[in-house]
Amino acid sequence: MKQIIIQGGNKLSGTIKISGAKNSAVALIPASILADDVVKIDNVPNISDIEALNEILEFLGAKVSIEDGLMTINPKSIKNKDIPKEVSSKLRASYYFMSALLGKYKQVQMYFPGGCKIGARPIDQTLKGFKALGATVEEKDNKFKITAEELVGGHVYLDMPSVGATINTMLVAVKAKGTTIIENAAKEPEIVNVATFLNNMGAKITGAGTSEIRIKGVESLKGCFTEVIPDRIETGTYIIAGALLGENLKIDNIIPEHVESLTLKLKEMGVDIKIGNNYAIVNSCKDLKHVDLRTLGYPGFPTDLQQPVTTLLTQCRGLSILEETIYENRFQNVPYLNKMGANIKIVGKKIRIKGPTKLKGKKVVATDLRAGACLVLAGLAAQGKTTITNIEHVLRGYENIIEKLTNVGAKISLEEI
Repeated sequence: MKQIIIQGGNKLSGTIKISGAKNSAVALIPASILADDVVKIDNVPNISDIEALNEILEFLGAKVSIEDGLMTINPKSIKNKDIPKEVSSKLRASYYFMSALLGKYKQVQMYFPGGCKIGARPIDQTLKGFKALGATVEEKDNKFKITAEELVGGHVYLDMPSVGATINTMLVAVKAKGTTIIENAAKEPEIVNVATFLNNMGAKITGAGTSEIRIKGVESLKGCFTEVIPDRIETGTYIIAGALLGENLKIDNIIPEHVESLTLKLKEMGVDIKIGNNYAIVNSCKDLKHVDLRTLGYPGFPTDLQQPVTTLLTQCRGLSILEETIYENRFQNVPYLNKMGANIKIVGKKIRIKGPTKLKGKKVVATDLRAGACLVLAGLAAQGKTTITNIEHVLRGYENIIEKLTNVGAKISLEEI
């Protein structure tokens, strides 16, 4: 077990370089097994979710190496084996192996995926995509057996633009016979990253990044090289840190349009932020204005930044209202923020944040990945010492977070307990 200790109130200045996107990397790695030859993926973040995926790759028989963020995967010796529950339950993204193995071998057996407890997070839309392409799904005791005599392109309409279901359907469809159409597809940049990777292998995918994606099936996929895009959620988290405590804090290696829904809201609050071609420079400001926010699929405000931005809203003058439309259990950070001095009320799917309030260091718990990021930001801004336990959640998604924050002036450390 680990915990983070923060002595708050220190200004942040210097440069933070953004790592590769967790939400891309965790899909690119399982997708690699569709290739018939060696795949290289660059800019892979050094986080525990990647370690868990590597464990699955090696269990299946792939040869894997990683050096300075460059991951080399040789899938030639892979065997289609049942993925054990103790492995698949470590992270949500394990279900990308479900679709990759189904697409390659026409059958797969594995348990329901794990991940943060931020809501029901069903996989019904993913299974809907599998069935539309000719697969049969059997479930018993949370274990899925999915088989297909033949995968044939079909028409898939997603009831909601789910990132996971969009990617999973693509992974199954790339080697199916005929053409697959995904309507109401998610538009997130991570989907474009995965589609580009598959096209580099020889897939024929068009429309990624729009609400309609077309995939013309191919017989085989070759080895290739790709690069993980910069992490827009890490970008947003550190930009928020700059809005709280920045003194010309530079957030480098970003794609500005990927975080525009955040930066426009920050400007509405009165945050001093300058956007360059691949960087942002942020300064903290007093007398920030309250705003209203509503989470939506891309290009709307991302649910993964809802919890981190809540810390900033506690420092805004007046009443801010934040509505969560994606996950029903994503306010677990609120009691801990209130313990630190915030004035937040939960009303159904909304929270009402009255500010500004002074935050004081306390002992708090990271209930999930983004809740943990929220509390790290609160600890940086608070007076006194903050201790955050259950911090393994944060280490799942933020590469070298202690080092990056220490390098710009934060007093933060990681301890074993």
